[in-house]
Amino acid sequence: MIERDISDAMLLEVIDSGEARYKDENHLWAFKEFPERHDNLLCAVLVLEDCVVVKTVMHHFTVL
Repeated sequence: MIERDISDAMLLEVIDSGEARYKDENHLWAFKEFPERHDNLLCAVLVLEDCVVVKTVMHHFTVL
């Protein structure tokens, strides 16, 4: 996240208020556009278990 200039607050905003696309009932992508950034959407790859696991955070994400 440091290399991609993504703060903890931005990650929480992606998870809390971003759009979600589910792969299955436990795996999903949460993504959100931040207009002040010029690298497309920020995306968190998530796994829903007993808690939410953030596997990775990406930028330059494109929704297919």
